[in-house]
Amino acid sequence: MPVQPQLDGTLPEPPASNYRAWADLVWPAFVDVCRTGRRWTCYEVAKDNDLPEPPNPKADWGNLVQALARHGVAEHCGFDRSSRPTGEHSAVGVWRGTRAAQTGRAA
Repeated sequence: MPVQPQLDGTLPEPPASNYRAWADLVWPAFVDVCRTGRRWTCYEVAKDNDLPEPPNPKADWGNLVQALARHGVAEHCGFDRSSRPTGEHSAVGVWRGTRAAQTGRAA
C-alpha cells in the first residue's frame, strides 16, 4: 500500500500494528488530560494531540478508556450528543481524571 506524503513533504507516522503498541503511544496524552481535571471525550483528546487511529477504531478507543478507568486514572461522568464530528447523534462518553490522577497518585 503506497504512503501519501503530507502537505509539508514529510511522511506520516505508520499506524500501530497492534493494540498494545498503539495504547502505549497514546496513553501519556490521556494521562495528561486526566491530570487537568477537565471533562473530555476521546475524540477531543485525539484531535488536540494529533493522535493516530488505533488498529481497530470501533473497539480500541473504548478499550483504552476502560483501561484508564481500571487503572484509576479516569472515570466516566456522562454523555455528550454534540461532539461527534460525523453528524451521528449517538451518545459519546464523557470522562474526567480521578482525584488520584489529578494529584499525581495514578498514571
